[in-house]
Amino acid sequence: MRSPKIIFIVGPTAVGKSAVAVFLAKQIKGEIISCDAMQVYQEVHIASNKPSPQELKDIPHHLIDIVSVEQKFDVAQFNQLALVRIQEIHRKGHIPIVAGGSGFYAQVLLDGIFEDGERDEELREALKQKALEEGPGVLYEQLKMKDPKAAAKIHPNDVKKLIRAMEVCLSENKPISQLQPNRKGIWGQYDISLFVLNQPREKLYQRIDERVEEMFCQGLVDEIKSLLNKKLSYTAEGIIGVSEIRGYLNGEYPLEEAKNLMKRNTRHYAKRQVTWFKKDQRFEWIELSEGVSYDKVVEHIRKKIGLS
Repeated sequence: MRSPKIIFIVGPTAVGKSAVAVFLAKQIKGEIISCDAMQVYQEVHIASNKPSPQELKDIPHHLIDIVSVEQKFDVAQFNQLALVRIQEIHRKGHIPIVAGGSGFYAQVLLDGIFEDGERDEELREALKQKALEEGPGVLYEQLKMKDPKAAAKIHPNDVKKLIRAMEVCLSENKPISQLQPNRKGIWGQYDISLFVLNQPREKLYQRIDERVEEMFCQGLVDEIKSLLNKKLSYTAEGIIGVSEIRGYLNGEYPLEEAKNLMKRNTRHYAKRQVTWFKKDQRFEWIELSEGVSYDKVVEHIRKKIGLS
């Protein structure tokens, strides 16, 4: 018996992932699971570039508008919810299409998350204090002795990761590097096809700049202004547009500067997304060169997954 299919369509912001996912979903009885760390927030529409009301009406979308900006939402919650949605979609005889640009979310769904049991608050506080008083270098040297494999992957100044690695080593009496391989995701359990959409950098950056301009025309400033009246969670603070427009509203610089900052930071984010996906050799890259229509891209994907 053949395994149920799952399709991933990922890539940098503004490349056209949502449009391709919707085109594909219409043709293959697909439902879209958003793999986007910011589209989960109910109060954020313009800044997170959610699908249009028509797209949401045409194709079932999941993990959009599910929490308030005042609530923390992390990769563990995403993973748990996405797994449930995958099973529900398969039960209907449809195909899940995981679409978005959050590489970390995609990787955790594919390969699993490190379930490391209860956190030791007292131990963590002691390690924080040690890092504060003696510097992160002390923790780094201790980690090198206890778990050299983990230390090799952590920057000596990354206090948060150093504390977590040391906490696990001391509380579990096992190196974190030994425990992490035990994680298990959906990779190998389903018929999974992985695609990254990309564009030449100049074209992508042009699209980003145009999108930011459009966001401001749609009322982005008012949207962010209303968000700033709320107590934003740590994760919601990371929405591109929040810090840039906060500076404008506080009188630190003019509106045009806020726009330019947002364009620059979005371009930097897109570059990080491309770098992240390049690390995973399982993905097939599809270059959206000039003149290539979404129909052609969907036709290529359908051939690759055996549904042409």
